[in-house]
Amino acid sequence: MDPLGAPSQFVDVDSLPGWSDAYEVKQLDCHRSPVEKAQVDVRSPFPYRKDINEKIILWKGDVALLNCTAIVNTSNETLTDKNPVSESIFMHAGPDLKDELQKLKGCRTGEAKLTKGFNLAARFIIHTVGPKYKSRYRTAAESSLYSCYRNVLQLAKEQAMCSVGFCVINTLKRCYPLEDATHIALRTVRRFLEVHGETLEKVVFAVSELEEATYQKLLPLYFPRSLEEEIQSLPYLPADIGNAEGEPVVPERQIRITEKPGVPDDASDEEGLEADLSFIGSHAFARMEGDVDKQRRLILQGQLSEAALQKQHQRNYNRWLCQARAEDLSDIASLKALYQTGVDNCGRTVMVVVGRNIPVTLIDMEKALLYFIHVMDHIAVKEYVLVYFHTLTNDYNQLDSNFLKKLYDVVDAKYKRNLKALYFVHPTFRSKVSAWFFTTFTVSGLKDKIHYVESLQQLFTAIPPEQIDLPPFVLEYDARENGPYYSSYPPSPDL
Repeated sequence: MDPLGAPSQFVDVDSLPGWSDAYEVKQLDCHRSPVEKAQVDVRSPFPYRKDINEKIILWKGDVALLNCTAIVNTSNETLTDKNPVSESIFMHAGPDLKDELQKLKGCRTGEAKLTKGFNLAARFIIHTVGPKYKSRYRTAAESSLYSCYRNVLQLAKEQAMCSVGFCVINTLKRCYPLEDATHIALRTVRRFLEVHGETLEKVVFAVSELEEATYQKLLPLYFPRSLEEEIQSLPYLPADIGNAEGEPVVPERQIRITEKPGVPDDASDEEGLEADLSFIGSHAFARMEGDVDKQRRLILQGQLSEAALQKQHQRNYNRWLCQARAEDLSDIASLKALYQTGVDNCGRTVMVVVGRNIPVTLIDMEKALLYFIHVMDHIAVKEYVLVYFHTLTNDYNQLDSNFLKKLYDVVDAKYKRNLKALYFVHPTFRSKVSAWFFTTFTVSGLKDKIHYVESLQQLFTAIPPEQIDLPPFVLEYDARENGPYYSSYPPSPDL
C-alpha cells in the first residue's frame, strides 16, 4: 500500500510464485511424443537442480513494475530506443532517467550499463543493447545476444545485487526469432547460476502474453523441475547448447583467423593449402578457413595440414552429435547397456558398459553409436573412467573391431584425452587376445589405459562399491567364481 492507502502498482518479487512452485509431475504438453522413463541413466547437460530452480521466476507483466534490486532495459546504441519496455521504464522512472542516460554517452551492442532506478521500485536499471538479426550474420547476432545477458549478470554480481528482473532483450523491431533468442537467454542464465548462484537470490523473466508460451515451452529444457522432466526434455535440446558459460559455439559457423595473419603457421605443412588460397591476397582475411569442398579435395590429395584435418574431424563429430540429439533412441536406452553411476577413488565420473545387454545382431548399430555420443558428450568434457562388464557375454553380444574402430574414429578428441582408465571386468582369454590385437594394430593410445579385472574385489580397490550400480547377474557370477566377497551388496533394482 502507498502512503495514501491505495494499492501499489509495483510488484514485490518475493510475492511471485517460483518456477517450480506450481509444478505437477506430468508429461510435457509442449512435446509431441513421450520419452520412456527407462532413460533415467541418461542425464541432461542441464540436470535437475532444486537450488537453481528456486531462484527462477517466470512472470507475465511489465518489468518496470518489479520491486527488485535491478531491472533490465533493452534499447539501442544511443539509449533512446522507443519500444514498449523502454517507454514503460521511462514513464515510471521519471525525467531524471533521461538526464542520467545522456551522461553514459551511449552503449555498444552486447554491453551493459548501470543507472539508478529513480522513481521505480527497483533500485537500479541495467541498460543493454540487443543485436539486429539477419540470417546470414546469425553467428554474430547469437554472440551479441549472449553478451547482453552475460554482461547484465556479471554487472549484477559485481554490484552485489540480490535480484534481477529481465525483460525480453530481443525486441520485435530488431527481428530476432523469439525461440532462438529464448534458448540463448535461458542457457546463459542457467550456466551463470551454476557457477555464481550464491550471488543472486532471484532472477525474474518478465514476459508479455505473446512471449509467455515460448518461455513455458523452453524453460523445462534448462531448468527441469524433476528428474522426470529432465529426461522428458533431453531429446528437445538444440544441437548447439553453448560452452560452459552458455556462449554459442558452433564450429561449422565459426570464422577462424590465425594469431599472426600474414605469417605462415607452418610453411611445409600448409604448402598445398597456401597455393590454393594465394589468389585471395595477403591481407588479414586471406588466412580465413577455406571452403569445405576445397578442403575435402585436399584431404583426398593428402595435402591438408594436421590442423585442417582436426577441423574437418570436429565438423563430422558435430554432425553426429546433432543427429544423436534429434533421433529417438529410447529403444537403445531401454537395453541398460550404458549408464552413469558414481565416482572412483580419484573423484572421476564412472560410466558402465554391460556387454551382455548389447544384442549386436538385433539392434541398429548406428543408433547404438548415436546413443553413445548422446550420453557421453557432456561426460567426456571432464576426466572419466569406463567399466566394461564382459561377464557372461557370448558371440551375440560382442562388438566387432570394425564398430569399435568407427566409434574411436568418430568421437571427439576429448573422449580419448579424458578417459583415464578402462576396467575390463571378468575377461576371458579370447577377449584379452582380441583386445591386445585391437589396441596394438587398430588404435593407438588405449593399451596403457586398459586394466583387466578378474574379480569385483579387485574392482572395488579403484571404485568404492557404493559408487557403482552392479547388474545382479554380475554379482551372482562373481560370487560363484571368486567367492561371496560382496554378495550382500544390494544390486540396482533397475538393472
